[in-house]
Amino acid sequence: MDPANFIDPNLTAPDRLVLNSLREDIDAGKETQKKKGEEEVEDEAASKTIDKLLNWNNPGTPDFEPTVFVSWDLPDLKLPPLVDRWLLQPYIKWARKTVRVQTDVVMLTHLVLYFTTSVPSAILLFSHFTWIHGLCHWLMQSYYVGTYTLMMHQHIHTNGVLQRQYRWFDQLFPYITDPLMGHTWNSYYYHHVKHHHVEGNGPDDLSSTLRYQRDSLFDFLCYVGRFLFLTWLELPLYFLRKGNLPCALKTAFWEYSDMAAIYCLWTYVNWKPTLFCFVLPFLQLRLGLMVGNWGQHALVDEVDPNSDYRSSITLIDVASNRYCYNDGYHTSHHLHPRRHWREHPVAFLQQKRRYAAEQALVFRNIDYIMITVKLLQKDYSHLAKCLVPMGDQIGMGHDEIARMLRTKTRRFTEAEIQCKFPAKHRA
Repeated sequence: MDPANFIDPNLTAPDRLVLNSLREDIDAGKETQKKKGEEEVEDEAASKTIDKLLNWNNPGTPDFEPTVFVSWDLPDLKLPPLVDRWLLQPYIKWARKTVRVQTDVVMLTHLVLYFTTSVPSAILLFSHFTWIHGLCHWLMQSYYVGTYTLMMHQHIHTNGVLQRQYRWFDQLFPYITDPLMGHTWNSYYYHHVKHHHVEGNGPDDLSSTLRYQRDSLFDFLCYVGRFLFLTWLELPLYFLRKGNLPCALKTAFWEYSDMAAIYCLWTYVNWKPTLFCFVLPFLQLRLGLMVGNWGQHALVDEVDPNSDYRSSITLIDVASNRYCYNDGYHTSHHLHPRRHWREHPVAFLQQKRRYAAEQALVFRNIDYIMITVKLLQKDYSHLAKCLVPMGDQIGMGHDEIARMLRTKTRRFTEAEIQCKFPAKHRA
């Protein structure tokens, strides 16, 4: 498979529209600066695509389509007429009234999935443990965790995913399902919303990549090790340094309470089911979060690392956008953290010219994990093939793109950090 030309048939419909728009720019040899007439032609074509995506998200239009499953789109789902009429359509009608945003039927679908598989399986493991069941349970959770984590990503940014009348369940379920997926109680909210999005991969961000050589295996292991072994201490201390005592106390309370609960289950109940239900998912998730964050923020512009356009990337791929709620649109998310996940593709197209002017990086046929892997392999040739050039990048050759990407993984010195981040740099 040539990542520069392959079009994955499993791309979401919005991703196909975004990719087609970018490929048209490339094929036409368009540049950031255009004549007025050319801009009008492009604006007309882009406007039609944007309108189509807006209608797809708008329940008031006939083109509206909720997301019900991650693996299948509704138009492609061929069910027996009786099943569609008496089961699927009534479920969608009820679910649209239950979720906070009518597009998000899929989130209710997955809550039903987790509470009919993960929770009963964990209970059964503690009542009647077998090694085979324990292994199968962990593998099941490993399959669920990416989609679950990005559902919770929407949850923590918008304080829930269900309608107000179901608020009690909306606020309660994470305390049940989070530990089963490897999350400690409320830590995702405090680290991601109250910390990462405040600092934006800047020098005070505990998950910042700035001080690391981002194609070095040694630096990567140091990065992961710091988060894995020290975040329980560093995050409360961060809030203390910022003068936010309530967040420091809440972060410490929830992190240590979760750890204490796991310790008690291991020591006083049964260590075997605790291993498969809580310990392995915890270790796996924390590793996965850092592998993903490295991929999201490894390619940082050497001139303006403080720009959201230049310190994060955009991915058009199946793993990130079909199965993980458009997580590939990471630049869009940093530009507007509370933007709904279905709005990212249309927001990207609306700002496409700005992305190009800012020399933003867009990739296809690769996810964040493989971005990290390819960087650690120093395989810039493969990354160059995956880049979807925009603006001035369109005129660059393959080797030139590879060299450009390499420059964006260089470690920033403390002097450079003081210069680039004068207001945020810690004395």
